[in-house]
Amino acid sequence: MTDVLRRGRTALAFSFFAQGVAFALLVTRIPAIQDRYGVSNALLPAFLAAVPVLAGVGSVCTEQLVKRIPASQVLRWSQPVVLLALLGVGAGEHMIELGISLAAFGLAVGALDASMNMLGVSLQRSYGRSIMLGFHAVYSLGGISGASLAWAGAHWDLPLLVSYLPVVLVLLPAALIGSRWYVDGGGPEDKVAAEAGAAGGRLAFSLLLPLCLVMCFAYIGDSTVSNWSAKYLVDVLGSSDEMATVPYNVYMVTTLLGRSIGDLGVRRFGAAAVVRAGAVIAAVGFAVVAGAPGAWVGMLGFTLLGLGLCVLVPQTFAAAGRLFPGASDAAVARLNIFNYVGFLIGSPLVGALGDAWSYRGAMLVPMALVLVTLVYARSFETEPDRYGGGHERPRTVDVGRGSNGL
Repeated sequence: MTDVLRRGRTALAFSFFAQGVAFALLVTRIPAIQDRYGVSNALLPAFLAAVPVLAGVGSVCTEQLVKRIPASQVLRWSQPVVLLALLGVGAGEHMIELGISLAAFGLAVGALDASMNMLGVSLQRSYGRSIMLGFHAVYSLGGISGASLAWAGAHWDLPLLVSYLPVVLVLLPAALIGSRWYVDGGGPEDKVAAEAGAAGGRLAFSLLLPLCLVMCFAYIGDSTVSNWSAKYLVDVLGSSDEMATVPYNVYMVTTLLGRSIGDLGVRRFGAAAVVRAGAVIAAVGFAVVAGAPGAWVGMLGFTLLGLGLCVLVPQTFAAAGRLFPGASDAAVARLNIFNYVGFLIGSPLVGALGDAWSYRGAMLVPMALVLVTLVYARSFETEPDRYGGGHERPRTVDVGRGSNGL
């Protein structure tokens, strides 16, 4: 059983890595995609918004799919679709081809994100200790790798197809081979808990709602960094264009660092304490950015944001798994929708406030939203319980059979 779980954990980690690479290769080459297809500045936002909207649809569909087939099967076939859709973006010539490729990418990404986190929550429950942050750390590593490959492609002025094809040729067969070792949950105890959860649907949603808000607020913060950090440094803090590329890279590196050590913090102090600390650190980061007198202090703020925000999303998925041990797949799928809601809200919100008020003041809004996480921190609290299998020492109480109460 131990070897099965370890192989499953390694295979799932590779899936997170591949998804990080693919997503970074898409979003960091948007200017090149726009030039290749002749997408106007007026039309570009519609194309970009369609991806998270369709991803939300894909996540909703996944909730229904996993009632009939295992989450591992959804992941096994959605990941190749994501990679092939990325290749389609690089290979197409006409705008209709771009639209089809992005639609396929969005729908498959929603299914992929949901099913990956479903399996991660299930594995964490089997391990009996926190491992979700590790999966998301590997995703961050994939994002850094993909962004680096995208930089190389842009630096040497490579066509999109030349940039994407080698990556897909490596990741696609590796993902298909690794998918043989995915591990699904769903023992008899889970089925009993699922029936109990279904009987109290309204109560279940009242438990899930705080986690949905935390997920949304975390992604509003994340999208603020990814979409506005460069502009903020140039327009508000007076940095050079070259220096303006640094904050997001620093943010990604500190996100990787925070997630790499975050599981240790959860095992030592508990999930609720780690979430509270992350929210406070992120809020301080936004405050530093808002009040920064210059570019270097601003970059310090973005560094703090990476360390703070990085723990919120993985722990939110993990909390859903604890609160709904028999219906964790449905909880994760619904929760995953608010990933895309936050992404859609964050960038326009900061932009509108920046234009109407000031960009310094706009940074205080995601700061306030992140601090709201403290109100809901009790949703991340855990209770001691038995761990099955005996392959892991129960060194912490971060993953138990869960309580259906706040």
